[in-house]
Amino acid sequence: MVKPIPESELLINPDGSIYHLNLKPGQVADTVIAVGDPDRVGKISRYFDTVELKVRKREFVTHTGTFQGKRLSVISTGMGTDNVEIFMTELDALFNVDFATRLPKPNPQRLTIIRVGTSGSVRAEIPEDSLLLSDYALGLDTLMAFYKLPQTDLEQELSFQARSGLKLPFMPYCVQGSAVVRTKFSELPSGITVTCPGFFGPQGRKVRLNPVFTDIFDQLAKINVNGLQCSNFEMETAGYYAMGRLLGHETISLNAIIANRITKNVSSSPEELMERLIAVVLEKIG
Repeated sequence: MVKPIPESELLINPDGSIYHLNLKPGQVADTVIAVGDPDRVGKISRYFDTVELKVRKREFVTHTGTFQGKRLSVISTGMGTDNVEIFMTELDALFNVDFATRLPKPNPQRLTIIRVGTSGSVRAEIPEDSLLLSDYALGLDTLMAFYKLPQTDLEQELSFQARSGLKLPFMPYCVQGSAVVRTKFSELPSGITVTCPGFFGPQGRKVRLNPVFTDIFDQLAKINVNGLQCSNFEMETAGYYAMGRLLGHETISLNAIIANRITKNVSSSPEELMERLIAVVLEKIG
Protein backbone atom coordinates (compact mmCIF):
# COMPACT_ATOMS: atom_id res chain seq x y z
CA MET A 1 0.00 0.00 0.00
CA VAL A 2 1.36 3.42 -0.98
CA LYS A 3 1.77 5.70 2.01
CA PRO A 4 1.24 9.47 1.97
CA ILE A 5 4.38 11.56 1.56
CA PRO A 6 5.18 13.03 5.02
CA GLU A 7 4.99 16.77 5.54
CA SER A 8 8.72 16.81 6.31
CA GLU A 9 9.53 15.29 2.88
CA LEU A 10 7.30 17.46 0.70
CA LEU A 11 6.88 20.91 2.22
CA ILE A 12 3.71 22.80 1.33
CA ASN A 13 3.20 26.42 2.37
CA PRO A 14 0.12 27.45 4.40
CA ASP A 15 -1.48 28.89 1.25
CA GLY A 16 -1.25 25.52 -0.51
CA SER A 17 1.79 26.37 -2.66
CA ILE A 18 4.88 24.20 -2.87
CA TYR A 19 7.73 25.35 -0.63
CA HIS A 20 10.46 26.79 -2.89
CA LEU A 21 8.66 27.55 -6.14
CA ASN A 22 5.71 29.10 -4.29
CA LEU A 23 3.35 27.67 -6.92
CA LYS A 24 0.07 25.78 -6.69
CA PRO A 25 -1.11 22.93 -8.93
CA GLY A 26 -2.61 24.32 -12.12
CA GLN A 27 -0.45 27.44 -12.18
CA VAL A 28 2.22 25.95 -14.46
CA ALA A 29 1.94 24.82 -18.08
CA ASP A 30 3.11 21.36 -19.12
CA THR A 31 5.72 23.01 -21.37
CA VAL A 32 8.28 24.97 -19.38
CA ILE A 33 11.18 27.12 -20.52
CA ALA A 34 13.77 27.05 -17.75
CA VAL A 35 16.39 29.77 -17.34
CA GLY A 36 19.05 30.48 -14.75
CA ASP A 37 18.80 34.27 -14.57
CA PRO A 38 15.57 35.57 -12.95
CA ASP A 39 15.74 38.68 -15.15
CA ARG A 40 15.56 36.48 -18.25
CA VAL A 41 12.03 35.33 -17.38
CA GLY A 42 10.49 38.67 -18.33
CA LYS A 43 12.64 38.87 -21.45
CA ILE A 44 10.88 35.75 -22.68
CA SER A 45 7.35 36.35 -21.37
CA ARG A 46 7.22 39.79 -23.02
CA TYR A 47 6.65 37.88 -26.27
CA PHE A 48 3.62 36.07 -24.84
CA ASP A 49 0.18 37.04 -26.11
CA THR A 50 -1.16 36.88 -22.56
CA VAL A 51 0.39 36.52 -19.10
CA GLU A 52 -1.93 35.01 -16.51
CA LEU A 53 0.48 34.60 -13.60
CA LYS A 54 3.64 36.15 -12.15
CA VAL A 55 5.11 34.62 -8.97
CA ARG A 56 8.48 35.18 -7.33
CA LYS A 57 10.22 33.57 -4.37
CA ARG A 58 14.00 33.70 -3.89
CA GLU A 59 15.64 33.01 -7.26
CA PHE A 60 12.56 31.17 -8.54
CA VAL A 61 10.52 33.47 -10.79
CA THR A 62 7.54 32.09 -12.74
CA HIS A 63 5.52 33.65 -15.56
CA THR A 64 2.71 31.59 -17.11
CA GLY A 65 0.79 32.67 -20.20
CA THR A 66 0.08 31.86 -23.83
CA PHE A 67 2.14 32.20 -26.99
CA GLN A 68 0.42 31.68 -30.34
CA GLY A 69 -2.38 29.81 -28.57
CA LYS A 70 -0.05 27.51 -26.61
CA ARG A 71 0.12 27.70 -22.82
CA LEU A 72 3.71 28.13 -21.64
CA SER A 73 5.56 28.82 -18.41
CA VAL A 74 8.98 30.38 -17.95
CA ILE A 75 10.72 29.65 -14.65
CA SER A 76 14.14 30.71 -13.37
CA THR A 77 16.19 28.35 -11.22
CA GLY A 78 19.31 30.26 -10.33
CA MET A 79 22.66 28.54 -10.88
CA GLY A 80 23.81 24.98 -10.24
CA THR A 81 22.42 21.45 -10.25
CA ASP A 82 21.43 21.76 -6.58
CA ASN A 83 18.83 24.33 -7.62
CA VAL A 84 17.85 22.22 -10.62
CA GLU A 85 17.11 19.28 -8.31
CA ILE A 86 14.75 21.46 -6.24
CA PHE A 87 13.12 22.87 -9.38
CA MET A 88 12.60 19.51 -11.08
CA THR A 89 11.31 17.76 -7.96
CA GLU A 90 8.83 20.47 -7.04
CA LEU A 91 7.71 21.04 -10.62
CA ASP A 92 7.02 17.31 -10.96
CA ALA A 93 5.11 17.29 -7.67
CA LEU A 94 2.82 20.08 -8.90
CA PHE A 95 1.59 17.70 -11.60
CA ASN A 96 2.10 14.24 -10.18
CA VAL A 97 1.33 14.45 -6.45
CA ASP A 98 -2.16 14.98 -5.02
CA PHE A 99 -1.58 17.75 -2.47
CA ALA A 100 -4.77 16.88 -0.57
CA THR A 101 -3.91 13.21 0.03
CA ARG A 102 -0.09 13.57 -0.37
CA LEU A 103 -0.17 10.47 -2.58
CA PRO A 104 1.58 10.13 -5.95
CA LYS A 105 -0.95 10.15 -8.80
CA PRO A 106 -1.37 6.74 -10.50
CA ASN A 107 -0.76 8.06 -14.04
CA PRO A 108 2.17 10.52 -14.01
CA GLN A 109 2.07 13.38 -16.50
CA ARG A 110 5.08 13.87 -18.76
CA LEU A 111 6.34 17.45 -19.01
CA THR A 112 8.49 19.18 -21.62
CA ILE A 113 11.29 21.26 -20.12
CA ILE A 114 13.60 23.35 -22.30
CA ARG A 115 16.65 24.97 -20.71
CA VAL A 116 17.76 28.25 -22.29
CA GLY A 117 21.13 29.39 -21.00
CA THR A 118 24.60 30.76 -21.64
CA SER A 119 27.71 28.65 -21.97
CA GLY A 120 31.37 28.61 -22.92
CA SER A 121 32.79 26.56 -25.78
CA VAL A 122 35.71 24.19 -25.15
CA ARG A 123 36.39 23.60 -28.85
CA ALA A 124 38.03 26.10 -31.20
CA GLU A 125 35.63 25.18 -34.01
CA ILE A 126 32.58 26.19 -31.92
CA PRO A 127 32.96 29.98 -31.86
CA GLU A 128 31.48 32.58 -29.57
CA ASP A 129 28.11 33.93 -30.79
CA SER A 130 26.96 30.47 -31.89
CA LEU A 131 24.01 28.39 -30.68
CA LEU A 132 24.46 24.80 -29.51
CA LEU A 133 22.17 21.94 -28.54
CA SER A 134 23.28 19.65 -25.71
CA ASP A 135 22.97 16.15 -27.15
CA TYR A 136 24.50 14.62 -24.01
CA ALA A 137 25.37 16.15 -20.67
CA LEU A 138 28.35 15.03 -18.59
CA GLY A 139 27.94 15.87 -14.92
CA LEU A 140 31.13 16.67 -13.01
CA ASP A 141 29.02 17.37 -9.92
CA THR A 142 27.96 14.72 -7.41
CA LEU A 143 24.15 15.07 -7.56
CA MET A 144 23.64 11.59 -8.99
CA ALA A 145 25.62 10.02 -6.14
CA PHE A 146 22.33 10.41 -4.24
CA TYR A 147 20.07 8.78 -6.87
CA LYS A 148 20.08 5.51 -8.81
CA LEU A 149 20.41 6.72 -12.37
CA PRO A 150 20.03 4.20 -15.21
CA GLN A 151 22.60 4.78 -17.96
CA THR A 152 23.31 3.24 -21.33
CA ASP A 153 26.64 1.56 -22.05
CA LEU A 154 27.69 4.58 -24.11
CA GLU A 155 26.83 6.97 -21.26
CA GLN A 156 28.76 4.84 -18.80
CA GLU A 157 31.80 4.82 -21.09
CA LEU A 158 31.73 8.61 -21.40
CA SER A 159 31.51 8.87 -17.61
CA PHE A 160 34.41 6.46 -17.16
CA GLN A 161 36.63 8.32 -19.63
CA ALA A 162 35.98 11.59 -17.80
CA ARG A 163 36.80 10.06 -14.44
CA SER A 164 39.97 8.38 -15.71
CA GLY A 165 41.24 11.39 -17.64
CA LEU A 166 40.71 13.88 -14.83
CA LYS A 167 41.50 11.37 -12.07
CA LEU A 168 38.35 12.38 -10.23
CA PRO A 169 37.71 10.99 -6.72
CA PHE A 170 34.09 10.25 -7.74
CA MET A 171 32.26 8.88 -10.77
CA PRO A 172 30.72 11.51 -13.06
CA TYR A 173 27.42 10.77 -14.78
CA CYS A 174 26.29 11.18 -18.36
CA VAL A 175 22.76 11.41 -19.78
CA GLN A 176 21.36 12.06 -23.24
CA GLY A 177 18.68 14.70 -23.70
CA SER A 178 15.18 14.06 -24.98
CA ALA A 179 15.09 12.48 -28.43
CA VAL A 180 11.54 13.79 -28.87
CA VAL A 181 12.33 17.47 -28.24
CA ARG A 182 15.75 17.33 -29.89
CA THR A 183 14.14 16.82 -33.31
CA LYS A 184 12.59 20.31 -33.06
CA PHE A 185 16.09 21.83 -33.00
CA SER A 186 17.85 19.42 -35.35
CA GLU A 187 19.37 22.27 -37.40
CA LEU A 188 21.55 23.33 -34.46
CA PRO A 189 25.05 21.87 -33.97
CA SER A 190 25.28 19.59 -30.96
CA GLY A 191 27.78 18.02 -28.60
CA ILE A 192 28.45 16.86 -25.05
CA THR A 193 27.84 19.63 -22.55
CA VAL A 194 30.05 19.40 -19.45
CA THR A 195 28.17 20.48 -16.33
CA CYS A 196 30.47 21.78 -13.60
CA PRO A 197 29.78 22.47 -9.89
CA GLY A 198 31.18 25.99 -10.12
CA PHE A 199 32.18 28.76 -12.52
CA PHE A 200 35.85 29.32 -11.70
CA GLY A 201 38.05 26.43 -10.53
CA PRO A 202 35.72 23.66 -11.75
CA GLN A 203 35.84 25.21 -15.24
CA GLY A 204 39.62 25.69 -15.19
CA ARG A 205 39.55 29.43 -14.45
CA LYS A 206 42.29 31.00 -12.35
CA VAL A 207 41.78 34.32 -10.57
CA ARG A 208 43.63 34.17 -7.24
CA LEU A 209 43.23 30.44 -6.61
CA ASN A 210 44.90 27.68 -8.61
CA PRO A 211 42.52 24.97 -9.87
CA VAL A 212 43.56 21.36 -9.24
CA PHE A 213 42.82 20.27 -12.79
CA THR A 214 45.18 22.50 -14.72
CA ASP A 215 44.86 20.37 -17.87
CA ILE A 216 41.06 20.08 -17.85
CA PHE A 217 40.74 21.20 -21.50
CA ASP A 218 43.30 18.67 -22.73
CA GLN A 219 41.69 15.84 -20.78
CA LEU A 220 38.16 16.67 -21.89
CA ALA A 221 39.38 16.89 -25.50
CA LYS A 222 40.49 13.25 -25.27
CA ILE A 223 36.99 12.02 -24.47
CA ASN A 224 35.60 10.39 -27.59
CA VAL A 225 33.01 7.63 -27.87
CA ASN A 226 31.56 6.91 -31.31
CA GLY A 227 32.63 10.39 -32.41
CA LEU A 228 30.93 12.11 -29.47
CA GLN A 229 33.12 14.86 -28.00
CA CYS A 230 32.85 17.50 -25.30
CA SER A 231 31.66 20.82 -26.69
CA ASN A 232 30.98 23.32 -23.89
CA PHE A 233 30.95 24.14 -20.17
CA GLU A 234 28.03 25.28 -18.02
CA MET A 235 26.47 24.50 -14.63
CA GLU A 236 22.98 22.96 -14.99
CA THR A 237 22.31 20.72 -18.00
CA ALA A 238 23.34 17.36 -16.54
CA GLY A 239 21.01 17.96 -13.61
CA TYR A 240 18.10 18.60 -15.97
CA TYR A 241 18.82 15.51 -18.04
CA ALA A 242 19.33 13.18 -15.09
CA MET A 243 16.31 14.37 -13.11
CA GLY A 244 14.25 14.36 -16.30
CA ARG A 245 15.11 10.72 -16.93
CA LEU A 246 14.37 9.72 -13.34
CA LEU A 247 11.04 11.57 -13.25
CA GLY A 248 9.96 10.70 -16.78
CA HIS A 249 10.05 14.15 -18.40
CA GLU A 250 11.33 15.37 -21.78
CA THR A 251 14.27 17.72 -21.23
CA ILE A 252 16.56 19.51 -23.65
CA SER A 253 19.19 22.21 -23.19
CA LEU A 254 19.99 24.99 -25.64
CA ASN A 255 23.10 27.11 -25.22
CA ALA A 256 24.11 30.59 -26.28
CA ILE A 257 27.90 30.39 -26.59
CA ILE A 258 29.15 33.67 -25.15
CA ALA A 259 32.84 32.73 -24.90
CA ASN A 260 35.34 30.34 -26.45
CA ARG A 261 37.70 29.06 -23.76
CA ILE A 262 40.25 27.79 -26.29
CA THR A 263 40.59 30.88 -28.48
CA LYS A 264 39.78 33.12 -25.47
CA ASN A 265 37.34 35.15 -27.56
CA VAL A 266 34.21 36.61 -25.92
CA SER A 267 30.94 37.69 -27.52
CA SER A 268 30.68 41.44 -28.07
CA SER A 269 26.86 41.27 -27.97
CA PRO A 270 25.71 38.53 -25.56
CA GLU A 271 22.26 40.07 -25.14
CA GLU A 272 21.63 39.97 -28.89
CA LEU A 273 22.82 36.35 -28.94
CA MET A 274 20.37 35.42 -26.18
CA GLU A 275 17.55 37.18 -28.02
CA ARG A 276 18.38 35.06 -31.06
CA LEU A 277 18.19 31.88 -28.98
CA ILE A 278 14.89 32.94 -27.41
CA ALA A 279 13.47 33.56 -30.88
CA VAL A 280 14.53 30.08 -32.02
CA VAL A 281 12.91 28.44 -28.99
CA LEU A 282 9.61 30.28 -29.31
CA GLU A 283 9.46 29.61 -33.04
CA LYS A 284 9.91 25.86 -32.53
CA ILE A 285 7.57 25.32 -29.58
CA GLY A 286 4.89 27.95 -30.23
